[in-house]
Amino acid sequence: MRNVNILSLLRLNDADKAKIRAVAPGVELVEAGGWFDGEYRDTWPAHTCDLYVGKGATGTGTRAERDALLAEAEVVLATFPFPLDIRSRAPKLKWFHQRPAGASNLINSDLWNSDVMVTTSRGLANPLPIAEWAIAGMMYFAKDFNYADADATTGQFRRGEYRSLLIQGKTACVIGAGGIGGEIGRLCAAMGMNVVGTRRSATGAGDALQPGFSKIRPAADLPELLAKSDFVFVACHWTPETADLLDEAAFAVMKPGATVINVARGEIVKEAAMLDALDAGTLRGAALDVYVGEFEYQPSERMWRHPKILITPHTSGVSDVSQHRGIALFCEYLDDYLHGRPLEKTIDWARAY
Repeated sequence: MRNVNILSLLRLNDADKAKIRAVAPGVELVEAGGWFDGEYRDTWPAHTCDLYVGKGATGTGTRAERDALLAEAEVVLATFPFPLDIRSRAPKLKWFHQRPAGASNLINSDLWNSDVMVTTSRGLANPLPIAEWAIAGMMYFAKDFNYADADATTGQFRRGEYRSLLIQGKTACVIGAGGIGGEIGRLCAAMGMNVVGTRRSATGAGDALQPGFSKIRPAADLPELLAKSDFVFVACHWTPETADLLDEAAFAVMKPGATVINVARGEIVKEAAMLDALDAGTLRGAALDVYVGEFEYQPSERMWRHPKILITPHTSGVSDVSQHRGIALFCEYLDDYLHGRPLEKTIDWARAY
């Protein structure tokens, strides 16, 4: 089997390195985790670097040395962030695999719409911890824990304002019934909820149902589902089709008193429309692990201080037990790549994931 030069831009432990090298005798793994940290600070927003690059990290080697590493790479294994000009600096690059599940972080790089095959860990990047976070966000507002937080601040209980909901029998709508959305639906169903959802590939009532779902409909049917749903979970990809998917019109048809839980991307929800619905009392609450511009700046004061918003810094996938299968998936794909088989989760530039 031929040799293949793999450049890893993420830090790997010994076990992961052994797994990659064990795929085939011709695997040449070059580690450069942390080498490009200084470049990231020069090309990515400061807020991104504060969150995802080690404090004080300046990288390793010279620009010429880093260019030399990229120049020989046929395959790049990366995380977030990564060099935005990687395609122009890696003339031999055939395949780029990123450990994160999303694709939207690639848009501003020269990989987007390029001739390089790009894969992600879609559906395998800790879907269960993310789904559990979504359930916790739902319960936070269903059981009026936001009132408890406010009462702790003022030092006085407002007992008469608590209006807790019974979850059993309520309807959950999962926008994007894929890997994460499927886990959300399964957990909701286990709590006795009626679970409906949308999926880009759905065509109608005859589609196969994932465990726990009573129906999965195409995106065009979303308004009908929103009108009957007590909790709306956003778990789809951010694409031109889903940008501002939950806008003024969506909130207008949404069932009064519904709660929105977003574990996908902030840009899928039009925040001004959401805030207006919260202020008007037509929306019970919003649990957000994401927000518009989260990789560039902090949430707005209105978002962060709103009594009906729970917001966390994109940490829903963090847990004491990692179920992230990014490296295992990379090894599976590497075997397929070396044998000339197609890679399943290759990004389709037209659909944007």
